Amino acid sequence: MLQIAFIRENQEKVIQALAKRNLDAKTIVEEVVELDERRRATQVELDNILAESNKLSKDIGELMKAGEKAKATILKEKTVSNKEKSKALAETADAIAAELTEKLYTLPNLPAEIVPEGKSADDNLNVFQAGEIPVLHEGAQPHWELVKKYDIIDFELGNKITGAGFPVYKGKGARLQRALINYFLDKNTAAGYNEVQVPHLVNEASGYGTGQLPDKEGQMYHATVDNLYLIPTAEVPVTNLFRDVILNESELPILTTAYTPCFRREAGSYGAHVRGLNRLHQFDKVEIVRIEHPEKSYEALDGMVEHVKAILDELKLPYRILRLCGGDMGFTSALTYDFEVFSTAQDRWLEISSVSNFETFQANRLKLRFKDKDGKNQLTHTLNGSSLALPRVLAGIIENYQTPEGIVIPEVLRPYCGFDIIN
Repeated sequence: MLQIAFIRENQEKVIQALAKRNLDAKTIVEEVVELDERRRATQVELDNILAESNKLSKDIGELMKAGEKAKATILKEKTVSNKEKSKALAETADAIAAELTEKLYTLPNLPAEIVPEGKSADDNLNVFQAGEIPVLHEGAQPHWELVKKYDIIDFELGNKITGAGFPVYKGKGARLQRALINYFLDKNTAAGYNEVQVPHLVNEASGYGTGQLPDKEGQMYHATVDNLYLIPTAEVPVTNLFRDVILNESELPILTTAYTPCFRREAGSYGAHVRGLNRLHQFDKVEIVRIEHPEKSYEALDGMVEHVKAILDELKLPYRILRLCGGDMGFTSALTYDFEVFSTAQDRWLEISSVSNFETFQANRLKLRFKDKDGKNQLTHTLNGSSLALPRVLAGIIENYQTPEGIVIPEVLRPYCGFDIIN
């Protein structure tokens, strides 16, 4: 979340920055500042009473040593009164602090200066495009028809077992899925990312730590008996590995990668654009997460973008990179680049990766800090990216690599698959 000291000292700047997200934050910023003033004033009053109580305790001790019990008794009565006052003030301070935190949780991150103005995905800025869009043979089909034709993904079977949005991968479809996961992990670890395996359920503190709660609570599957959440992305458990941690500056940067299934309710998603693999409730994804020094995080973001570009170049899929506008950017992000592959069979772009810098937004929630050269604790910057999300990458491969003879496997994946065509 945003740092209260920054909001207090930069109220107009915060309001103007959030306006780029099409959010009128004037009222809530004023409420946050007013709550912070009350909290600080209450804390000062409490500190003064506690200091007075400490002095009274010393004075009582000295009076008792001097045999002046009557005077000591008067001071003892004062300490009893102070104890009652301090208890009430502490409860008030805690209540104000809780209300302040709840308000802060509702404020999204401030967009970076280079984030373009805009209200929706139509206003995103195309900053890069590569790869040739293939010319498909007559009678080419979208992936939801091809997977049925070659019996590699069964949506109806998944619907029987669980419901819509939970496909079953079969035969060469399952092997291609596993090949992609291993290929992505190998690319990430070769680039210096440390692979981890993490839980697929997280507690409430983890959800708040990375900003999914309370913002995305309605989109997360909630196991209410144990108050655990199925992860919507590996970003949540991986970044929370560093919650409440103080690092040495020499430990930065920290690069981590993980494969996990991801679970999203996707409430309200319907229509032709979510057919097949385009929108699922359970899907596989390989994630990269970086913990960075604040002075180096944007250089790291550029490196992450280049890393994902290199993967898509090897897969030889046509893709583009969008810099998201303020109105389309995620709640926690300061700057996001979306990668999209072109599906020739669907004649549309499909999002397959988001690479984001959160600056100190997550670190402030996580209390993730590093000790600088002067011995002071500073908040780190956190970044993450999909490297990559599988469903739409798989859809792009199936559709763009289709031929009358079958679906050709990209050359880079053939050692992982053990076959070069699905027919």
